[in-house]
Formats: sequence, C-alpha cells, structure tokens
Amino acid sequence: MADGSRTPGTPEGCERIAYVVGFKENATYSDVYGGGGAVVGLDCHLIRPVDTPSDTLIIFMHPVGGGMYLPMVRALAADGHHVLWANSRYRGADYGLTMEKVAADLGEAILDAKQRLGYARIVLAGWSGGGSLSMWYQALAEAGEGIADTAAGDPYPVAADRMPVADGLLMLASHVSRHQIFTEWIDPSIHDEARPDVRDPKLNLYDPTNPNQPPYSPEFLATFREAQVARNRRITAWVRVKLAAIRGSDSPNQEFGFTVHGTMADPRFLDPTIEPSDRVPGTCYLGDPEVVNDGPVGLARFCTLRSWLSQWSYDDARCDAIASGARISVPVLVVGNSADDAALPSHTTRLFDAVTHNRKQLHVVQGASHYYSGPDGRAHLAEAIGVIGGFLSEQL
Repeated sequence: MADGSRTPGTPEGCERIAYVVGFKENATYSDVYGGGGAVVGLDCHLIRPVDTPSDTLIIFMHPVGGGMYLPMVRALAADGHHVLWANSRYRGADYGLTMEKVAADLGEAILDAKQRLGYARIVLAGWSGGGSLSMWYQALAEAGEGIADTAAGDPYPVAADRMPVADGLLMLASHVSRHQIFTEWIDPSIHDEARPDVRDPKLNLYDPTNPNQPPYSPEFLATFREAQVARNRRITAWVRVKLAAIRGSDSPNQEFGFTVHGTMADPRFLDPTIEPSDRVPGTCYLGDPEVVNDGPVGLARFCTLRSWLSQWSYDDARCDAIASGARISVPVLVVGNSADDAALPSHTTRLFDAVTHNRKQLHVVQGASHYYSGPDGRAHLAEAIGVIGGFLSEQL
C-alpha cells in the first residue's frame, strides 16, 4: 500500500487488512450480541510489511479487549513482523464470556491463518489478559485432547484438530489469569452481596477510619487476602445454587445476570512497599483505584452464572497460565514492565517460573508502563521489540 493511502494507525510501509473469521456452532442461546447463537464472527486485523514476506505470523487475542491499534502491535509490524490481532467473539463485553469458547475462537483464527493465509509458523502473543489465554490454549493444543465441556459443566465439544499447536509464545505485560488477578483485586470489605454499600471498615482500604493504613502489616495483608478468597467463594457458592435451580426448572438453558460491586481493592496499589516497582502509588491501569472499585468498567462488574464459573471463580476457572506452564514444550519469552500498574512484578515472575523447560527467556523493561506510555514510552517499546525480535531469531 502506498504511503499516501496508508490506513490511519498503520505503520509506514505496512498494510492493514481487516477481515472476519466466521464459523458455525451449535448453541442453545446466544451469549454475544447478534448471530443468534449459531454463527460466530471474529473480526481480525492483519498488519504486515508490504515488501517483507514471511512464513511466520504473530497472533494476538485477548478474551475481551480490542487491541488492533496497540503500540506493541503496530511496532512489531513496523519492525518487519507479520502480526494478526484476532478479536474473540466477546470483544468489549465480558458479562457472558466463557473461556472455553475463547480458546475455540483462538483455534479458529490460527486455522484460518494457516489454511487460507498460508502461514507455516504461528507465534502466540499474550498481551495482558491474553497471556493466560495463550498459555492455556497452547497447553490444551499440545495435549491434543480438544475441549469437552465448560467450567460450568455445559457440553462444549471442540475437536483437537480445530486447535493447532503454536510454535512459540510471547507473554507481554501479562498476568497469570483473569480469576487469579480478579481475586487479588476484589474488595473483601463487602460481606453481603445484597448490601454492597455496607462495608467492614477494618477491611475497607478506602475508609479513612480503617486502623490499617499503609504501609500495611504482614498480619493485615494475610487477613485481607484470605477475606478476598472467601468472598470469591461465597459468590461462587451462590452461583452454583442459582444455576442448579435453573437447570432443575422447565427452562434449563436460562441465564441470570448480576452485579459484582467492589472489584479494585488491591493493597499493592496503595502501598508501594508491597512488591516494590516503578509504578506510581495510588494509581492502577484504569486510574484512581478507589473510583474504579465501584466504577462501571471494573472486572466482573456485570456477570452471568456460567460466565462467572468459567471466568472469575477462584476454584472453577480453568484458564490459568501457572497450571499450564509445565505442559508447554515450545519456546516462551516473558516480557515484563517495571512500572506496570496492571500486571505487577509477581505475575511476571510467576509466569516465567511456571514454564519448566529451559527454552525460555525473561526480560523486564525498566521504567516501562503497561501501555508503554509516558515520555520514554517509545524507547521502552523499542527495547521490548528488540528483545522479541532477538528471541524469535534465536528460537524459531
């Protein structure tokens, strides 16, 4: 594509091709807007250099986020790589999201890239919440067993030949799983989901009367973490009872929507002595954590029963990078950012340690934020791109 007609947001010398991967799927109801439950459409953006052919494709997918114009995606293409951002069926709407279906979506995007576009080698790039998805998908693909059902127990057969194995993994500013990080963020001061405005002041990070203030004591942190897990499990217990009642009714395929309040209460965002890094105290990747805690875009703010079990339940959700790491044989690169205010240092370390083979590499970009923003963002991004390029040259 000539520079004069270059699509906005596309690097110079590159082309951006938007297309849809469509496939049919038997479903008792639709958990996405449109399609009627039987047709799935994945909107995709292929960004690649016009004059640099390649048999290798880097594929991004995030369970819910549309990142077609992320700095990382554009910078990889500008550096000569062929890059695909494939959106899952749940782009922008995770209230009905089922992780097993997202894994199936990723498989379909890979199949299309290999069969229709002709790419021989696939590298999965797990950005942020896409990291655990990529790791879990690869573990499933290497096992060669496909998928039988969802975490909620609904039959969901996906044949193993619909889930091709990738040739490498990139974990980029990633966290270990949606259900793990959600539980690390949930507000344990809420004891009654029917009365979310009534909160225990001794566990409420944002209550000025709370006797526990930063820097938090080890005893308070242990109590706080236990209470977070307990709240997750209370919601799960209620979900199981509600879903069992629906399944025992005359309309077993019905769903039920509910709201989860208080979902951004991680002591690490207020106390920089916990997992010290270059992040700015009092902030998170969505802004002021106190505002985000009850704002409209918090994780799991609006949810459904089956989605909760598959996506957020501490004990039931399956998409977990840590549990998947030992089942992966392909090369893995983990890139963390020292000023990341979403995926904190322990997540980067845990991802790297979860992979048990020695074809792995860890690199932390000092001073970089989650989205490579700020005055030094370009330099930080260039460093990450260089590390990725070197890793791919050596390992593939």
